[in-house]
Amino acid sequence: MTVGKTWGLRRLTNKQGFFSMAAIDQRPPLISFIAKKCGIPEDQVSVAQISELKGMLAQGLAPHCSALLVDPDYGYAAAAEFLRPDRGLLLTLEDHRFEETAQGRLSQDIPNWSVDKIRRAGADAVKVLAWYRPDASAVVLDHQHAYAKRAGDTCSAHGIPYILELLVYPFPGSDKSFTDYREDPEKQADHVIESVREFAKPQYQVDLLKLESPIAAPLLPDPHTAGAAKTQAIFDQMGKACGGLPWVMLSAGASFEDFKQAMVYACRAGASGFLAGRALWADLIAPYPNRTAVVSLLDSTGGARVAELREIVAQHGTPYQPTYPWSVPDVSGPTGSPSAPASKAASTSGTSLSTIL
Repeated sequence: MTVGKTWGLRRLTNKQGFFSMAAIDQRPPLISFIAKKCGIPEDQVSVAQISELKGMLAQGLAPHCSALLVDPDYGYAAAAEFLRPDRGLLLTLEDHRFEETAQGRLSQDIPNWSVDKIRRAGADAVKVLAWYRPDASAVVLDHQHAYAKRAGDTCSAHGIPYILELLVYPFPGSDKSFTDYREDPEKQADHVIESVREFAKPQYQVDLLKLESPIAAPLLPDPHTAGAAKTQAIFDQMGKACGGLPWVMLSAGASFEDFKQAMVYACRAGASGFLAGRALWADLIAPYPNRTAVVSLLDSTGGARVAELREIVAQHGTPYQPTYPWSVPDVSGPTGSPSAPASKAASTSGTSLSTIL
């Protein structure tokens, strides 16, 4: 971890070291929602409509979260006035328009967008979604590996944290095939865990993993019952697959109640918090386009949901505890009084910021 990465991740946590982050970078789900509410085709939904709704999400949720994830296309400009300087900001790198092939999905960056621009926009971290399933074709796997590694290399070059999100998906021939951002109800836990194991490898230079439930959220048993041990063992495998990297849970369109159960399992397995989207707000934007009603619901009910999740994380989770790549110079003599100017002492004891940058 470099100085910039360490500081960036700290900006995403609360005082206790837990991540309580909200995602409003969704694009297809919001476009579909607006189209249905307005009774228009999806291709007639305007940029202004999407941005307006994202502004509502930011206004209602930002005060309650340790960080907010937004996209550059529709979200950043609308959310900027509601972002708090004492909270973190993540910006999305990947385009929601991936290439669908019979052998698997190919991720790509948003056109005319880059890690360099994310850093210059003032973000504390870069978020990348990589669609992934271990049984995709060799060509698809090579592309996804290279895509994730390239993002990691660039984030390291700019000293900015790299948050990698992984989602298993159905192949096009499946009866359950879909192309929007949601949970695959037929996913295999082994596929989820193997995906985590792959991208926890050092060559990808990931700093924080954003992971889905290894079992479809609606199928999770109550984590407080005796029958939950088998499910917990699966979550524990996923936690171990992270190889010591900090990780958080994503909600993948799950209901809030289902996501709460997933969070208990995940935190018991070592998760350090959440970066959740629709579980927090999907049903709360129903009054759209009434801004006052939407923001009020997000602030009250949405804020209460964030608080509930924070309680789960505080009770069961593992806080992120940064380590710093430098040491404090020893500038005192045997009696505790300064024995040399700080500049001279720093040259022989400890590591200065100028040398590690």
